[in-house]
Formats: sequence, structure tokens, C-alpha cells
Amino acid sequence: MQEASELNLFLPVVIGVLILLLLFKSVVIVTEQTAVVIERLGKFHRVAISGISFLIPFIDRKASVQNLRVSQLDVTVETKTKDNVFVNIKVSAQYKVIRNKVKDAYYSLDNPRGQISSYVFDIVRAEVPKLELDDVFSKKDDIATAVRQNIAEIMDDYGYEIIKTLLTDIDPDSKVKESMNRINAAKRDREAALEEAEGKKIKIIKEAEAEAESKRLSGEGIARQRLEIVRGFKESVVDFQDSLKEVTHDEVMQFVLMTQYFDTINNIGANSKNSSILLPHSPGAIKDFQQQMATGTFVGNKLAKDID
Repeated sequence: MQEASELNLFLPVVIGVLILLLLFKSVVIVTEQTAVVIERLGKFHRVAISGISFLIPFIDRKASVQNLRVSQLDVTVETKTKDNVFVNIKVSAQYKVIRNKVKDAYYSLDNPRGQISSYVFDIVRAEVPKLELDDVFSKKDDIATAVRQNIAEIMDDYGYEIIKTLLTDIDPDSKVKESMNRINAAKRDREAALEEAEGKKIKIIKEAEAEAESKRLSGEGIARQRLEIVRGFKESVVDFQDSLKEVTHDEVMQFVLMTQYFDTINNIGANSKNSSILLPHSPGAIKDFQQQMATGTFVGNKLAKDID
């Protein structure tokens, strides 16, 4: 009796566990942006999308859970350019499973990431050798577009959509990079030298123009100064002749020349920038200088009369 009563107590527990197990096996909860491949007796049955789905216990089974979100695959490809430079190119391929082709994505490819990597290797090594190293940098978007277009057409048959491919890194050999840096540095130095020379040229031209303008203005000033001096000499000579009737023109000119001589001596002494100048400055020398000026004036007048 005791054993029968214990069996009666244990049996409901077993039945409850079996029921829970059946419920666990018969219910599938699919999260957002995922899809579950369901097989019935080993054969594809259907694809369950986000939400709750029911299975027949021990007959249906959850074969796979497919991620429908965008994934990224990074592939580093070593290849050679047209000018025989080896480069390592990093390609990032962004892809996802097409929602209505989950069956193809699961059953067609055993290793989709490896398959995409193989296609990336093949296309990059076909495109890059057509370009020189500088063109690889400038046309990296064209290479990425070519990779995406070729892979997208192939992978679409397997249930995968290639959204975008990016060339995230182009890494030549270290010696090549050093050479490129030296070339760029030399180019920058040359441009800097040209700019510096152009600046010096402009400076020299402007200084020459300023000096020319300064000399022009100085010449105009000197001309006006001499004009005023001549006008003043003229008035002085006229006044001198009016006050002293017996004074000749030659004597007046000698007086004016002597006055200019002393003014010149005064200006030389007042200018601190002048170099040393030796001039005869004794009373006898002044008398000789006066006689030379008188003789010069006389000879000039005589020559003028002979010409007339």
C-alpha cells in the first residue's frame, strides 16, 4: 500500500515534467532581425520570423538561427601595383542575409565569410595591378565599387546582399613610404623656395620703384631749389648793381661764386655722413681759387663772343 501511494505521488510529477518538456520543444520565440530555419524530419519545412512559432515535438526541429542585421567582414589583401610596388589593402565588406532568401543563405554556403573573403581577394588582385601606386590612392573608391558590384551579383544567388565595400587602408612597403615622404618633402621645399624667391623679387621691385620715386621727387626738389637759388642770385645781382654803379658783371659773379664756395664748405662740415674730403683752405688758396673762377669766366665770355 505504501509503495502504491508513493507511485501515485511520483507519477504526476513525471507527467508534469513531460508536459513542460513538450511545451519547451513545441514553442520557438524568434527575436527581432533574426530568422529561424525549421526542419521537419530532416527536411526544410519553413522559416520562422520574429515572434512566436510552434513546432511538433520530436518531428520539427530548429535547424539554424540566421542574423538579418548588417555584418562586416575585414579582409587584408597583399597585391602588386602596375609599377611593381607591393601593397597591403584592407577591404571592409558590409553584408547581410536577404530576408526572403534565408533558406538559400543557410543551405547554399557552408562558410559564407570565407566565400566572401575569397571573392574579395580575387577581385582586388584583378583590379589593383591595372593601376600605379598613386592611382590606387586616388581611385580607391573606384576599386571598392568594382569589388562590391562583382561580389553583389554572385552573392545574391546565395541569399546574401553586399551593401557596401570600403578600402579602409592602403599600406605600401615601408621603404616605398619613406621614398614618397622624401618626394613630397622635396616638392614642398621647392614650392617654399619659389615662394620665397617670388617674395624677394617683389620686395626688390618695390624697393627699386620706391627708390626711383624718391629720386624723382628729390630731383624735382633740387630743380626747384636751384630755380629759387638762381632767382635769388638774380635779384641779389640786380640789387648789388643798383647800389654800386661801378661794379662790373664779372666782379658780381666772382662774389656769387665765392659765396657758393663757402656755403659748400659749410654743408660738408654739417653733414656727418660725408667721408673725409681734402680742400685747399688757406687765404692764398682762396685767392688762387678766385682767380681761377675769374679766368674761367673771362674765357667763357670770350668763347661766346667768338662764336657770335
